[in-house]
Amino acid sequence: MANHFKSKKLLLLTSGGDAPGMNAVTRAVVRSGHYHNFKTFACHGGFQGLVEQKIFPLNPGDVTNCIQRGGTIIRSERSAAFLDKKVRASCREFLKEHGIKYLVAIGGDGTFRGATLFEDEGGPKCIGIPGTIDNDVAGTDYTIGYDTARNTALEAIDKIRDTAASNNMYFLVETMGRNAGFLAADVGIAGGADFILTPEFPIATEDLAALINAPKRKKQSLIIVVAEADRPGRSFAIVEKLKKLTPDFKYRVCVLGHTQRGGSPTVLDRITASHMGNLAIEALLAGKSKCMVGTQKGQYILAPFPDPQQPPRRLISDELIKLSLLLAT
Repeated sequence: MANHFKSKKLLLLTSGGDAPGMNAVTRAVVRSGHYHNFKTFACHGGFQGLVEQKIFPLNPGDVTNCIQRGGTIIRSERSAAFLDKKVRASCREFLKEHGIKYLVAIGGDGTFRGATLFEDEGGPKCIGIPGTIDNDVAGTDYTIGYDTARNTALEAIDKIRDTAASNNMYFLVETMGRNAGFLAADVGIAGGADFILTPEFPIATEDLAALINAPKRKKQSLIIVVAEADRPGRSFAIVEKLKKLTPDFKYRVCVLGHTQRGGSPTVLDRITASHMGNLAIEALLAGKSKCMVGTQKGQYILAPFPDPQQPPRRLISDELIKLSLLLAT
């Protein structure tokens, strides 16, 4: 252990939307930090908890039996107040008064933007851990919570298929994912969907109707997976057009919504979260900051925080969409 890190204090927070596996990260950060002589503090509600100057110690015993729980035990929300530079200055002084020089922030693009501003202005040295079911953080191939979300969505589609087949219905199943189509593409191919609609590779409703009406495509039931494309509920508008263009079929819409953000994390999310939490502590020990733990090509890496001037990561290949269409023929 590095003696010059003895008794160092760090603040841990989860910010933005919750994601399964955040508790596994929290557990790993606290216990790895304890091993390396860090004293961990946390605040409820992400940066908003820091704005309200409500921090509390988080000891190894406090994270017992949380690895299997969904959500985040230290809670998470977005903070408009933290966007104010004067508020951030107040937060910075508060942490200095308490001797807290390090920050581990779990979340997505917005979380990392806040952490970058904070450190640039003289705040604590920060390491980020990507946690979002959208899997859209640039610089990493995987974000914590993604695998659990796609398994939750897949389970729902499997159940919907039973009803669709029993009642000769065509279902539009809408997944989350913000403006990225990762969830829809993975869930669509795994769930045997007939069509997958993503913002990166859209299909005009008229073209979709023509495919549905094609003789070789007429079926007793059908599943269309629709990515929300940053417009939750957009499936209802699509289905109204389809009813007019394909009046011979019965349609229903199922918006999975926030069910995808909850639930006990999968093995992949628990293992990834545990590695990332430990690597965040190791990065601080090595003097690293203003970067995030991520994965690239199957390896854990340290990457710069995403450029706030660049868009989030999006689906760049329609391979799964084409495969789904081929296999559904």
